[in-house]
Amino acid sequence: MILRLLRALRTFPKELPPKTKGEKKMAGCVSPSSSSWKPLLRKALDSNAHLKHSVFFQLATIGANGRPSNRTVVFRGFQENGDKIQINTDVRSNKIEEIKHCPFGEICCTSPTPGQFRINGTIDFIDGSNSDPAKLQQREKAWFMSSLKSRMQYLGPAPGIPVIDEGTAKENHLDPTAGPVDAFCSWFRPRTGRASITPVDYLNLKSNERLMFRSRQSSDGGKGWMFERVNP
Repeated sequence: MILRLLRALRTFPKELPPKTKGEKKMAGCVSPSSSSWKPLLRKALDSNAHLKHSVFFQLATIGANGRPSNRTVVFRGFQENGDKIQINTDVRSNKIEEIKHCPFGEICCTSPTPGQFRINGTIDFIDGSNSDPAKLQQREKAWFMSSLKSRMQYLGPAPGIPVIDEGTAKENHLDPTAGPVDAFCSWFRPRTGRASITPVDYLNLKSNERLMFRSRQSSDGGKGWMFERVNP
């Protein structure tokens, strides 16, 4: 799924959630149906839509050897208007084994205009062996929303293995109407449901204002986000 970013503002959004008189430690609350950090991220992406690299994020994980691993990934949007961030990847890559060993990861996104997001969460990847019909449907949807060129990458040799013979590279063909191939999988999601977890850290590098967002459960059982202003 290639995110179709809107052609939008040239500057990073200056507005932040308003401070209130007698502001308490937890500065504000957003209804369970909307996440207050998400509009900030969307505006940051929209304002830099003219830059191809604006959709590149850094995703850090922990390998089986206990050492950190980091790589550049492409932001593919949010899952069905929710909070789950979609990242497509090849199931044959090393990061899949790392995720199986330790499903925790963190995304870092710094836009050319002054804004930095660090999104902490668990990585929930969906491949063809998943037993949940709803998730398989989401995987298929992500596949068809990807460009044909992007889909073709999953027909190539497994990532990271030695090149055997560059002169005899196999020419692959893909039916545009065919469903996802075995090598295709996706996503990443922020953690929710525990007040002690801080899954999203936002810093406006221009105003030097920093917000920490935490997921909270509302009285009606839904989930929303609370934010707190902290020192940068």
